[in-house]
Amino acid sequence: MADRLDYKRGGVIPSRIDPEGRWIMERHSPNLKLLTESVIGEIIDEAMGLLEKTGVTVEETETLELLADMGADTDRGGHVARFKRHMVERAVTSAGGTLDLYDMTGGKRFALGDGQIHFNPGSAALFILDLDGPAMRKPVIDDVVRFSKLVHTLENVEAASTGVIPSDVPEEVSDSIRLFISCMFTDKPVVTGTFTTGGFKVMLELLLARTGEDSLRDKPVAVFDVCPTSPLRWSALGCHDLRQCAQNAVPAQLISMPLAGALAPMSLIASVVQHTVETLSGIVIHQAWTPGSPIIWGGSPAVFDMRHSTSPMGAVETLLIDLADTEVGRHLGLPTQAYLGMSDSKFLDAQAGMESAMTMLAASAGSVDFVSGPGMLNFESCQSLEKLVLDNEICGMVRRFKRGLAGEGDTLGTDAILEGLAEESFLTAEQTLKLYRSECCYPGKVIDRKSLMDESPIDPGSLLDRARAEVADRLESYERPEIPADRLNDMRSVMAAALDAAGAGAIKKKVSEL
Repeated sequence: MADRLDYKRGGVIPSRIDPEGRWIMERHSPNLKLLTESVIGEIIDEAMGLLEKTGVTVEETETLELLADMGADTDRGGHVARFKRHMVERAVTSAGGTLDLYDMTGGKRFALGDGQIHFNPGSAALFILDLDGPAMRKPVIDDVVRFSKLVHTLENVEAASTGVIPSDVPEEVSDSIRLFISCMFTDKPVVTGTFTTGGFKVMLELLLARTGEDSLRDKPVAVFDVCPTSPLRWSALGCHDLRQCAQNAVPAQLISMPLAGALAPMSLIASVVQHTVETLSGIVIHQAWTPGSPIIWGGSPAVFDMRHSTSPMGAVETLLIDLADTEVGRHLGLPTQAYLGMSDSKFLDAQAGMESAMTMLAASAGSVDFVSGPGMLNFESCQSLEKLVLDNEICGMVRRFKRGLAGEGDTLGTDAILEGLAEESFLTAEQTLKLYRSECCYPGKVIDRKSLMDESPIDPGSLLDRARAEVADRLESYERPEIPADRLNDMRSVMAAALDAAGAGAIKKKVSEL
């Protein structure tokens, strides 16, 4: 690293020299901060005080006993655990660090905490937008397949999710069916989770069958959302999932969901304190089972809309809580996640684009590592394939925004300006030809940048028409990832056994034909 004199300010501009001896200016990325370091410290101190004096409800007896053995002050009758500060600090230290995620073939896909922003579709939708039928309807297996195929084609959405809940299968196997379909139709790492205590075992077996590995410890391919119950409660299911994730080294993404004004204080910053309490307690429980197991500081908070009794995910107040939560997580050295990029609209309209783009752009400036939400409408309850392709293009623009600005050559602009003047055209300048792809993000067919004076045919259709056409084109050109026959057979066997155990033999044939 070398420095270049800044004559204007009498200081230095940090720079580096490339292998050919040229000055390359450091990249400058957007940086949005809401909280000062002292305020973050106060939030953590207050959370620590609440954990020590008030504690959290821990409904699983096995977890409560483990915490007691570790030194927590427990009330077994009331299922309450109170944590001393050193217990929390030790757990955070053992959980910290970046997290590499791999695809199903064993290749590294990306790292959470690498300074970039990464996206996966929102989940888990109870409805799907159907433009050929009712505006919203309950999904079926075929919808999950189409969703997974489409996600596989999205270049700016780097991870998949089990984002659509099929209504035509028993609840006991709903989680594993979604994961099975994702593993069948995309090789991207997947964000998932389970609503039943028996689901984790089946889902782990599916992931091991898909990857051909004995363990996911070295190459994690899935992230499991694990949720506390606001306010300050860990259910038996949440405790169970934390234990299973920790013991199997499957990254746990802690999704605290304080609802400001209803399940959390109306003060947004007080809701951040509650999120911190719930998330820190989850880290203690998780690390108590297996220290060092990977964990992500995530969340899906919202503000309660008093007029309509709703929890708007596109609200600016929801965004503020998410950004503040992220700053606390980053301060503690953990990879961060937030449920953003969603809209409360019921359709692909101006509101859907505005809310999604606003929150994703702010998330990138606020240094959220992992954003869950593309495709989602109606208060995180409906997935739309048409919105998903629009959001894919927004994600590309947001990723470009995150990369920020960097100089090229010995000067910030003088060399490039002189070259353009000498050429009498910047269009044909060497630097233009070199940089026009890397400096610019070119959206796909959904976002319209054509000129009315362009001689090429103008698409007279709406954004919705273009999005529908993009979905159809991507599904038509979809190519299924290759899966070795033995792994495919193992996955089918695991799923068939789970269906038999749930008494769902009637859909075995359909599942076997996927």
